[in-house]
Amino acid sequence: MVEIRKAVRKKAKLRLGIAAPSGAGKTYSSLLLAFGLGQKVGLIDTEQGSGDLYADLGDYDIIQIEAPYTIDKYLQAIKAFEQANYDVIIIDSLSHAWAGDGGLLDKQGKIADSGKGNGYTAWRSITPEHNALVNTMLASPCHIIATMRSKQEYVLQVNDNGKQAPKKVGMAPIQRDGMEYEFTVMFDIDINHNATSTKDRTRLFDGKIFKITSETGEQLLAWLNNGVTKEQAEVNNFKEKTSNVSSLDELQKLFAISFNNLRGCSEQEEVIEHYNQLKIKLSEGENNETV
Repeated sequence: MVEIRKAVRKKAKLRLGIAAPSGAGKTYSSLLLAFGLGQKVGLIDTEQGSGDLYADLGDYDIIQIEAPYTIDKYLQAIKAFEQANYDVIIIDSLSHAWAGDGGLLDKQGKIADSGKGNGYTAWRSITPEHNALVNTMLASPCHIIATMRSKQEYVLQVNDNGKQAPKKVGMAPIQRDGMEYEFTVMFDIDINHNATSTKDRTRLFDGKIFKITSETGEQLLAWLNNGVTKEQAEVNNFKEKTSNVSSLDELQKLFAISFNNLRGCSEQEEVIEHYNQLKIKLSEGENNETV
């Protein structure tokens, strides 16, 4: 059955990507941003212990991942922080899961070289692993910040002295093509630590050049919280759908759906109360018709 409902912006958890060349400040920026989002911050460190270099910035905990950078290690680290009720999880960096030793590209190449199948067959076994990582990030009850290394190249630019000099710039993030589409916000950071948004569903940073601070996280948190909870949206949807019901049978079907969707939630009581009120009205109406 096709359902038509009003668009409602719900409270959400952040899914943010940061892409930058080496030395641009991915780890530093992601930590500052995380401190603006929540008090309990966990860092998944694949960068050879670089996460410990910024311990002076604030309080955060680390899970170290070393090669081989298998998807299973990432999934275990994310789940560990989730089960310990962390507010924010930083994955630093997501690029190793793709292009690192033991990452998906490495695994795909070994399958193809083994003679067990061609490149297409190898990708068919790799894609489910990639999707599992993406789905775990999207479904997480924590805010997720994922850093990615950018492919680098040098371009000639005029410096302050009016002479041309080579400058390192970041290009596309080192991850599977289209990975940036999975995030609510995608920031690029240049070698001078300036950030721009290449994707921004919040519209807070469109067209701006800025440096990431804890205030950036606070801005995002305010936007994320400026909506109704998923549970309250279910209550509102139930009330709207039942506003014009004409039979007890129709009311009971709608009630059963919302009651089940709110199982274990305090908002279930509001649905029960509204259901009972409408049930009385409809019962009285049917009795009057019978008389």
